Amino acid sequence: MSEAAAISSAPEASGNEQPLPVIRLPMLDTKRELFAYEIVFQNEEEDEAALMRRALATITDGALARLVRGNRTFLRLTRDLLMEETDVLQHQPRFGVLLEPDAATDAALMDRLARMAQRGCPLMLDAGDTALEFNAAVEPLLKVVQFVRLDAGKLEPATLRSRSEYLHARGIHVVAGHVDDHATYHRCEELPLQAIQGQFLLKPEPVEVPVLTANRLSLLRLMRALQEGNPGPVELGQIVRDDAILSYKLLGCVNSAYFALPRQLKSVQQAAIFFGVSRMRNWIYTMALSGMGDRPPELLRAALIRAHMCEKLAQHMPPEQREMAFTAGLFSLLDTLMEAPMDFVLWHLPLAREISGALLENKGPFAPLLEQIRAWEAGDLRGGEVQPQVIRRMAAIYLEATQWADHVYAYADQRPN
Repeated sequence: MSEAAAISSAPEASGNEQPLPVIRLPMLDTKRELFAYEIVFQNEEEDEAALMRRALATITDGALARLVRGNRTFLRLTRDLLMEETDVLQHQPRFGVLLEPDAATDAALMDRLARMAQRGCPLMLDAGDTALEFNAAVEPLLKVVQFVRLDAGKLEPATLRSRSEYLHARGIHVVAGHVDDHATYHRCEELPLQAIQGQFLLKPEPVEVPVLTANRLSLLRLMRALQEGNPGPVELGQIVRDDAILSYKLLGCVNSAYFALPRQLKSVQQAAIFFGVSRMRNWIYTMALSGMGDRPPELLRAALIRAHMCEKLAQHMPPEQREMAFTAGLFSLLDTLMEAPMDFVLWHLPLAREISGALLENKGPFAPLLEQIRAWEAGDLRGGEVQPQVIRRMAAIYLEATQWADHVYAYADQRPN
């Protein structure tokens, strides 16, 4: 059994084997490459202290490092855990702590944070819209943190600029948070920032006249060919045979140890016979979209995660609808990937009504699944209205989906020698 499969069975286990109810939120640098992840905990009934200890345990055993692929990561910890002398973070320099401004008034905690900073633990002040310039109340924190996150959604543009410049002049790296639209993102591009974080990544940028580049038109033609005429294994092989790079990535991924196939598949036709035409078509979509080198890698990973989660959430549906659920999840970010309105993009594709209805009208069998996935991504599952077992199931599906997406993207992003 693969590691992902083992993790996905965790909700059936008991005790500390259950997966953490977490999501990873990317912070992107000015080139839209990953700067760091933030680990955010979903709401559930579990005691906060117990949840934090489970989080530290996953740092110790490496599970959280696998979730974030060894990248720099920030998370919140309770004061009690931060005060403990058995510092798990001491030997994990890629894991840092997010701090609230009121930590500056806690002398004992500040002494602890100063020692953590001296040992190289990354510390980030989540300042929000708190005034920082010459503010004695937060000055102790500004002397020990390496990073400060500002709330770009609440701060006026002039204040965001002056505050960023003030922190930058002090040698503190600035992160703009809550950047949830492209207008705010473009303002942030002009500031001395280390990273930008927010929902802008998953939203299409408004355009007056949609224009598709040559490579995106080529990708849409490939997708259309995969839909028209109900192609079989032979036809699928013919559709991709002239794209040596796509075939290379596709076969490399399906033959990897992750899937533990009984024999090596040597052609797309063989793979389509082994996996089935619908699944193979989805794999071609996946590899083609993931190979878009001009889009942020975290956006591509998000599309893959949605695809896998949507398929898993559709397990109660007939097999053909589970395959369509995968496509609906993958294509739910197609407008952002293509940088064009969804109706314009889908006009080029003869998709099943169930898929287009979910993407254009939020109707049909897949619309509730996508809504649930978006709520999970936002950390908003309506609080106490959601049963703990639902959160645990979503946590397992999300964890499996991230591992699957990271694996697939690693193959989609490579080039043949």
